[in-house]
Amino acid sequence: MKFLRFSLLALALGGLSSAHAGKTIDTIKQRGQISVGISSGVPGFSAADSKGQWTGLDVDVGKAIAAALLGDASKVKWVPLVSQQRFTALQSGEVDVLSRNTSVTLTRDASMGLAFTAVVFYDGQGFMVPAKTKVTSARQLKGATVCVQAGTTSEKNMTDFSRIHKLNLKPVVFDKFDAANAAYFAGRCQAYTTDASGLASVRAKEAKDAKEHVILTDLISKEPLGPLVRRGDDEWLAVVRWVVHGLVEAEENGITQANVDKLKAETTDPTIGRLLGKTEDTGKLLGLDKEWLVRAIKAVGNYGEIYERNVGEKTPVGLARGKNKLWTEGGLMYALPVR
Repeated sequence: MKFLRFSLLALALGGLSSAHAGKTIDTIKQRGQISVGISSGVPGFSAADSKGQWTGLDVDVGKAIAAALLGDASKVKWVPLVSQQRFTALQSGEVDVLSRNTSVTLTRDASMGLAFTAVVFYDGQGFMVPAKTKVTSARQLKGATVCVQAGTTSEKNMTDFSRIHKLNLKPVVFDKFDAANAAYFAGRCQAYTTDASGLASVRAKEAKDAKEHVILTDLISKEPLGPLVRRGDDEWLAVVRWVVHGLVEAEENGITQANVDKLKAETTDPTIGRLLGKTEDTGKLLGLDKEWLVRAIKAVGNYGEIYERNVGEKTPVGLARGKNKLWTEGGLMYALPVR
């Protein structure tokens, strides 16, 4: 009897050794493309170029997922969403994943039927003001009118910050990101608040002269940004989560878009061999093949390459890595081990 019980347990556990596709993955494969919700135009994160092609850090995350799952980074339907639409679009199934500069919060993670997968950008809310004001701190904005987008954490954070420091900030609220941008640059508000990365994007896109607008150094919140999926489909959640961690671990191990094929063929490093499917097949645990991470890296590069190409110091957005440096370099970016 004990032997029988042990055998049945072994069979049950054996069935867990490889993943079966969840409902979302089945739907995506039948459809032949992933539907990805993105912002309606935040340079460096998701914005359409002159040819209508979407580019940005959030876009590259979507491409990496498509490459890993479907074998082709172009098999994506991009769905631009304003802030008020984003969660409903994911809940209703209009999009499969939301890769749209969205902050992780308890309320969003625990009460909306959604699940965060991994952090792709550590951010914080800041303020931008015209340089001519000579303002150097957010606490100098007492009584100021501030442009802010509705339905965002920025709106509530600003209200809390104003109350705590008795600043009497006057929010000027807009439904759309572009409307808030236009209002600030038209002089309708004395300051503009959103995530610091968003402010840098806006300044790069809209300002006639970026030097005429200053992003204040004091941040008033923590804003960890990352992709979301619907709660209840663990297989799909795992794919999105591990694609992100795989891109970070690729950077940790010096695997790039340019050298991934060479390393796969020649490496004797067990970690690199495992990541690239040479010595181990991690893909079977996700319902993918062993080349899943190789394809993602070939499509968009490692995390560092994605960052520098889209928002780094040599781009118009011009953001230093800061908190988004690897943990080995004093940052917060840390991959869960792909093993």
